[in-house]
Amino acid sequence: MTDLATTPDHIQVADLAVSYGRHPALGPLSLTVRRNEILSIIGPANAGKSTFLRTLNRMIDLTPHVQASGQVLLEGEDVLQMRDVAALRRRVGIVFALPLALPLSIFDNVAYGPRHHGLVPRKEMPGLVEQCLRQAFLWDEVKDRLKEPALNLSGGQQQRLCIARTLAVRPEVLLFDEPCSGLDPVSTAMVEETMQELKSDYTLVLVTNLTAQAARVSDRTAFFLSGELVELDDTAKIFTAPSDQRTEDYIRGRFG
Repeated sequence: MTDLATTPDHIQVADLAVSYGRHPALGPLSLTVRRNEILSIIGPANAGKSTFLRTLNRMIDLTPHVQASGQVLLEGEDVLQMRDVAALRRRVGIVFALPLALPLSIFDNVAYGPRHHGLVPRKEMPGLVEQCLRQAFLWDEVKDRLKEPALNLSGGQQQRLCIARTLAVRPEVLLFDEPCSGLDPVSTAMVEETMQELKSDYTLVLVTNLTAQAARVSDRTAFFLSGELVELDDTAKIFTAPSDQRTEDYIRGRFG
């Protein structure tokens, strides 16, 4: 029997197809996400990038009339068949394009998930909050401000706070849906540094409209077009010698 913990693939997607009512949005497509890698998904608008990402933790369930078929295996379990979706979303966390800090203190933002799910005793909460803020490269900036409202933070700080809040429920996989789209270059660089550090402990999937960002941070890159997976390869190859002319055209800015 295969030991799933020793296989290189953390997520295996087979013949995944998603539609909204009668409108196909994605696939069918097949790919794998390797353990402890950053996989970037690039492509123009309406390529199916966010649909793919939100399928991985069933956020698509929140969209009316959505239908998904195929398999999405997380450690051998089919995500599409899981009944405990809340447990799935703890295992596969997501960080959205716009920072969604809660109207609470910095401390309580990070502690919210563990408290809700009863993950740690109260006396251990300060240590967990500090650990997650350190992982998100935010601790040194906020350690003397933990009781302040999180909404007082800058946009870049709020985004890293959202990363810390996602980490606090102890996920296995982190999904990033255009996490730097509203950030300045300095904040973008800090979020990218955070992602690169996190991959030693987590598997990351990044949807980005910034091809340069994919080139900087990802181990492999997938190019989506009109719901189709055009190609997936090592990032260096995708950006220097792609196999498909459509990938070349997109990267060179000829469309999209």
